[in-house]
Amino acid sequence: MTRRTGLLIAALLACVPLNFSAAEETDSSGLISDKVKSDYQRPAKIPFPDSNPYTPAKADLGRMLFFDPILSGSRKISCASCHDPSKSWADGLPQAVGEDPAGLKIRTPTLIDIAFVDILGWDGKFPDLESVAFKPLVSPQIMDITERELVRRLRHAPRYVAAFNAAFGKGAITRTRIEKALGIYQRTIVAGEAPFDRWIAGDETAISTEAKRGFALFNGKAHCSHCHSGPSFTDGSFQDIGTATGADIGRGRIFPKSEMLRYAFKTPTLRNVAKRAPYMHDGSIPTLEGVIELYNRGGIDRPSRSPSIEPLSLTEADKKALIEFLQTLTADSPSARLSGPTQ
Repeated sequence: MTRRTGLLIAALLACVPLNFSAAEETDSSGLISDKVKSDYQRPAKIPFPDSNPYTPAKADLGRMLFFDPILSGSRKISCASCHDPSKSWADGLPQAVGEDPAGLKIRTPTLIDIAFVDILGWDGKFPDLESVAFKPLVSPQIMDITERELVRRLRHAPRYVAAFNAAFGKGAITRTRIEKALGIYQRTIVAGEAPFDRWIAGDETAISTEAKRGFALFNGKAHCSHCHSGPSFTDGSFQDIGTATGADIGRGRIFPKSEMLRYAFKTPTLRNVAKRAPYMHDGSIPTLEGVIELYNRGGIDRPSRSPSIEPLSLTEADKKALIEFLQTLTADSPSARLSGPTQ
């Protein structure tokens, strides 16, 4: 394994919001210090749960399933139809569209660095990757297949019988095994090396001076790192940023007695963010410029609004620098797909 490849691999980590004074953490030129940069360095391992340890055979089976339209009722849609590697493992649409052309009311989230997220879904209704797998499969709007029909199809496909035997030993093809294979494969979808990664590894020429200034703003005046922290640029939290209205109240639907979780949605990774328009859980903002302007003016003043959301008084030069920095998070290739948990 090369050192370059090692930088691509994600690891088990706690993405804790950075608590520091911008003045204390900048150097004499006003740029962010090495101490803060180190908080964003990529670790060396992907975390796999004890209940579903990694094996190459299981990952290979998961990849087969992920790209195979046999998993949909019409045999025309695969997991990769919405989580397309060429589109940063999302679909580029404002709202997800599956078997039902009417689509959903939420955007397809990227799978980049999904291994590091403890709770999944825009509202956090899934405790882990294994629990996510069958929700889109059996949804009439997305894959529109029953568990019974999917298992029947796989049991009648010799290539899958052989692949399940290789991954789990001889035995039945079951929902649990399908979930485990898909979960293992999706954990191997990690961010590829971006210019930002080369910069924090020591290459001062990897990003521009303007982008470096944007990173300082990101960790200081703009308050971005309060939620978008760590190597995956997310702390995995749920926040009301003061914009969502209407019937979908996000995590507040799961915890109706919590005022702070009303209109709270998942903080997404910013890896490849410049290539993943449109933005927000509902795809309501078409550009990064629009996202920055939203945060700059602050959100709706209501009890559930995150304390980090307030008017920022960013200048036009500040906004430009932030955009320049966010563009440095785009990987040189769609992602790293790994053959093992530590490679």
